[in-house]
Amino acid sequence: MSAIIDDKVVASAQSSNTVKEDPIVALTEKVNALYLFRDCYYETHSSDDATKKSTDVEKELKDTLSKFDECKGYEIDGSRAMYYYLKGKALNVMEHVNPQAEELLSKAVKLEPKLIEAWNQLGEYYLKNDDIKQAKNCFVGALQHDRNKESLRNLSVTVRYEETSANEKQAKNIQQSVEYAKEAVKLDTADGFSWAILAVAYLSSFFTVAQNPNMLRLCMSAYAQAEKDVKMKSDPDLFYNKGVALKYQEEYDLALQSFEKAMALEPPWKLPRNKRDELLQYLKDIQNSINNNGYVKPKRLHQMIRGLNVKHLGPYKDGSYTCGGKSVKLDLIPLHKLTLGLNTEKVVFGKVVCWIQDSDCIPFAFCLVDEQQTCIVVTVYNLAKGRGVTVGDSVGIPEPFVIHQKFSYMNNDFDYRSIRVETPVVLVVNGRKLGREQQASANLQTFKKTS
Repeated sequence: MSAIIDDKVVASAQSSNTVKEDPIVALTEKVNALYLFRDCYYETHSSDDATKKSTDVEKELKDTLSKFDECKGYEIDGSRAMYYYLKGKALNVMEHVNPQAEELLSKAVKLEPKLIEAWNQLGEYYLKNDDIKQAKNCFVGALQHDRNKESLRNLSVTVRYEETSANEKQAKNIQQSVEYAKEAVKLDTADGFSWAILAVAYLSSFFTVAQNPNMLRLCMSAYAQAEKDVKMKSDPDLFYNKGVALKYQEEYDLALQSFEKAMALEPPWKLPRNKRDELLQYLKDIQNSINNNGYVKPKRLHQMIRGLNVKHLGPYKDGSYTCGGKSVKLDLIPLHKLTLGLNTEKVVFGKVVCWIQDSDCIPFAFCLVDEQQTCIVVTVYNLAKGRGVTVGDSVGIPEPFVIHQKFSYMNNDFDYRSIRVETPVVLVVNGRKLGREQQASANLQTFKKTS
């Protein structure tokens, strides 16, 4: 009999605890678990389950919504705004937009205008729906109540997507994107997501303002900070965008690895695989072109090399040129004598034997052969669309910066040197220095986060 009484006491205590449980705390934990399930899906499932992810997330959503049904009534018990916000956030977990999420989140911010989380979630709903204006209004509205990192991060993304026909306005938007992301980082320097958003802002600046290697270095520094946050280890967007940055920094081995990491974290996402395959093909084309002197037949190559004339060095033929108001001495050296890094006070000269096609068209790449029949690839940044050099052109490059690629990937061996040229205006083509019209104007590329 005493055992029966004890069981009843225990049951009564459990019932009492259930009643006293804060429903908002319980719902918050449930919604957070839902997002964790979605974001870390491939940590608990194999890539073979890729086709089931959406269905599995939807099942978790239904289970989460059932918890809201259990707590029904609490939305009118002093926590209505939080209840609406949490339910709206839960419905916002899927890739497709759910109008009920907008309805609930809108109710939440009307009931509690200072509920920052609801403003941010509503803004993310509009951003997912490509309603940039409404999204921006939400994030700006949130910041009027509190300078928080989530709103700042979201604004950094949103201003990059604003449509504008003027290059100057695009550049200002990107700079504003950088500033919002910087402020978010300052509010929490340990938050990897904020660092990742800042990295993408820097990467967008590389394409929009100028293809400046310093901007890529800032980008890579931000990614290094982002990866210190354990939460970012499961973020495929981070590794995809990092791969893009590494590609333009010409750290191709690391770029391929980064794309591969993004593929592993989100197997159904085609973009990382496409970028990996495109880059691999680009590198194979470079290696084969160098190995075969641009596929120019020996007789034709000999004729091209015989056509090299020192007068085609133009302003560099006298052994010096003016830079920043001072004269810089230049010694003409063969390509095989170039050293890694910056070759100060040196100039090289050769014939263009081929172009290397790249899907992104950045950089403009071509193979150069000199009198000793040494072949090297040249990558030119900030080149205006439709501009470049032609097979057979004589090209002079002052103080060349040399990179050595030597690595293996997927049974492909790469071992070649390249010259990186940051601006086309330093090149001399057929005796004439290229003009400012060869310089690229702003070229915006955005890197949208996936759901």
